[in-house]
Amino acid sequence: MYRRQQRPPLLPLLPLTTVTTTSSYGCGGSTRCMLGYRLLFTLRSAHVTCRDWSQVSAIPELRSVVDKLNLISNPSPHPPSPFLPPDRNKSAAKTLIERYFRQLTDGCGNGSCTNDFCASNGDFKPLDKNAAAVKALQLFKNNAKLCDLHVPCLDRQVSTDQGDFTGIHHLTESNVLMMLSFCKEAKDFSAAAQAIGRVFSNSESLMKSFRTDTKPEQAQNLPNEPDASEKGATASPNQDASETDLNVDIKAVRRVYEKILAIDEIQGALVDAMIFLTPNLELDLEYLEVYETNPDYLNIFIIVMENTNLHSPEYLEVASPQFCKAMSKLPDQAQARLAKVWSEFGLSHIRRMMETYQQLITFTIVSNDYDADNLVNDDETVVAAAKCLKVVFYASILGGEIDVGHNEEDDIDFESEELSLHELMGEERIYKKGPRVDPLETELGLKAIDSRKPLIPFEDFVNDSLNDVLEMDKDFTFFKVDEDSKFSFQTCPFILSVITKNQGLYYDNRIRMYGERRLTAFYSMMQGREPTPFLELKVRRDHIIDDALIRLEIIAMENPSDLKKQLVVEFEGEQGVDEGGISKEFFLLFLEEIFNPDIGMFSYEEDTGLFWFSPTSLENDAQFSLIGIVLGLAIYNSCILDVHFPMVVYRKLMGKKGTYQDLADLNPVLFKSLKDLLEYTGNVEDDLMLTFQISQTDLFGNPTLYDLKEKGDLIPVTKENRQEFVDMYADYILNKSVESQFKAFKKGFLMVTYESPLKYLYRPEEVELLICGSRKLDFEALEQTTDYDGGYSKDSQIIKDFWEIIHSFSEEQKRLFLQFTTGTDRAPVGGLGKMKMIIARNGPDTDRLPTSHTCFNALLLPEYSTKDKMREQLLKAITYAKGFGLL
Repeated sequence: MYRRQQRPPLLPLLPLTTVTTTSSYGCGGSTRCMLGYRLLFTLRSAHVTCRDWSQVSAIPELRSVVDKLNLISNPSPHPPSPFLPPDRNKSAAKTLIERYFRQLTDGCGNGSCTNDFCASNGDFKPLDKNAAAVKALQLFKNNAKLCDLHVPCLDRQVSTDQGDFTGIHHLTESNVLMMLSFCKEAKDFSAAAQAIGRVFSNSESLMKSFRTDTKPEQAQNLPNEPDASEKGATASPNQDASETDLNVDIKAVRRVYEKILAIDEIQGALVDAMIFLTPNLELDLEYLEVYETNPDYLNIFIIVMENTNLHSPEYLEVASPQFCKAMSKLPDQAQARLAKVWSEFGLSHIRRMMETYQQLITFTIVSNDYDADNLVNDDETVVAAAKCLKVVFYASILGGEIDVGHNEEDDIDFESEELSLHELMGEERIYKKGPRVDPLETELGLKAIDSRKPLIPFEDFVNDSLNDVLEMDKDFTFFKVDEDSKFSFQTCPFILSVITKNQGLYYDNRIRMYGERRLTAFYSMMQGREPTPFLELKVRRDHIIDDALIRLEIIAMENPSDLKKQLVVEFEGEQGVDEGGISKEFFLLFLEEIFNPDIGMFSYEEDTGLFWFSPTSLENDAQFSLIGIVLGLAIYNSCILDVHFPMVVYRKLMGKKGTYQDLADLNPVLFKSLKDLLEYTGNVEDDLMLTFQISQTDLFGNPTLYDLKEKGDLIPVTKENRQEFVDMYADYILNKSVESQFKAFKKGFLMVTYESPLKYLYRPEEVELLICGSRKLDFEALEQTTDYDGGYSKDSQIIKDFWEIIHSFSEEQKRLFLQFTTGTDRAPVGGLGKMKMIIARNGPDTDRLPTSHTCFNALLLPEYSTKDKMREQLLKAITYAKGFGLL
């Protein structure tokens, strides 16, 4: 494991003040300290280079300031100082007080400054150092106005024969090219590096650079106060016209970066300027709310993020982490606008920004060691980069294909007017009702599920390094309980793998199960009756649907909260004890029966092998609700189901209506026909002779007619209205024709999952994977993760023979073996390598068949005398196995 090392300063104009400390990025060593930059100018005047804050106090004029700062850094057991607001971040307070002190002693460098508390104001009366220290603390307490620093030229002044660029305070493409041309002739780029570094280290100068609303020749002479165009822009940052309208010439910015990043001296100046700039940005955003008064402040982040070298090591050390922290302070409104702006930049630029943040996260994680005591959630760099990555994530969605309409509202009310036990015990924050809402999604007016095809695939946003070190039990606690004080990566679900999300969902489900168990015990004790801590289903194999649906219907009507208990299934006449395996078998048999086309609840599409709701089913809505309950119970009890629904079912469960594009999955023949209609170049009305009346088949195979519009048989389909015809056709097939059936089905599903973070964490394709598992079976991976017991080991000859037999099985035989051993023929999320199977010795050679404990994925294998005999016995067991018993 390597550690980050301090990079030597790249520019003499901004020498570094270092502090030997523990880095805020998680690793030890000597790093640049943002507070060192705050004392830079004052220390220069005293000719001091410090290695520790204690040396600063040796300067008499600054002793009182340091003493007050130490009260914040090293709090004593005495009451806190009355002049320090208790809610201020300690390190930020240090920096802010020093900024006031510098403003009172050295000024901001702006000769026309009007701030009464700035030394650059012509009417300001000079203060000695001690008086300035006291005044700085008073200004900090009152949150007084702070000036932006106009950075003077340090160390070296450029002589006129080398080129004097000190008058350039704002950059344009023309003045940058002028400076580069002059320096190229002089064969010395230090003057240009100094000028560019000066602008990039000052927020106001950078904000006014590369403007499209300013003539190039006026750019370098802009006044320090906002001009008329800026004041107009500050009126209402929420106006639609200003959401994506930039006053930054982004093409000019890219051309300038292309020129200057090839020059080492300027590259170094940009790194140091960025380090100097970012603490100011962070303070301005956190305490001064600058974006609310000037939306053009966003220009700074747009310009900086166009730097194509942000992923390089010299930035990853300090500059990029500090910049991410500042950017993460942007209000939701600003982040939403930034996502909209970036969404118009195109795939290559959005991908570059995504890779920049991903690389910073990975670089930070591999540079540090994390465990249960040192959580990645506490690493400010990783947290800030994840928040910034969220902006890029939504930019990718906005730039791709989206469907913000066609939403199905959850008009189902599961709220109770009675106080729950959790509310009585003060635990309601752990058992919050309803799905979460992301504030950035609210600002943008869209959700991740609205994305049909993002610019960057969702999978590319998953960071494997983060998923490897994330302590999901701790993260889940932060997500559910300590969200205001601790960051949870579940608030950025796009960065998590499905495996990691499943761990979080497992914790959520188990806690709810235990909560219901406690609730039941409490009420049973109060009422003096036997507690029922589980959801118990006793069914007959030959009447599994009738028994299950009757029992579940009674529970759903009398006490729906019992559905949140752990499921325990008992097959009548069998001795098996359900530790998970019998439940798997129950779901398997139930679904085999319920999807039988003879029942008529679902229709089967021959071309795709998928099931769809039958619009002419004779079953009532209650039956579909109970099927939804069963699907929800499978998720709640971590059981994989063998269901074959099209993706549109999961999209509808997540709140989206079916559209024309969803027909490609359900009915590809119909989809192609409608697509051909949209692309037809001939005379649609005369050649195709279609109307807004369509024909369907009922339960008995008889054709029925349906008008998409009133008197649809009289309305021809033309080139002008064919899109409307296609949309209405798809809406009828996917929504209207099955509206009552699906609504009942969804209601039953939500009765179990409504309080779950399922809708917040998962995308539709991930919900399908969660419910159905993976059809891809990698038995090589299963062999690598299998454990052995009872005297067997991976080197035992019988084990070697066993795996040779398994690998020689056909695909169908492998599925039968998996079904026999684990209770399902599907692999869990992550593949068979994520499933622990146990093979235990079950006595010497015998004629008995192998047996299994499906609850524990355990195979009990006798030590057969020959390989052929073992193969024969295995095939008999997996082919004819049925039922449960006690061994």
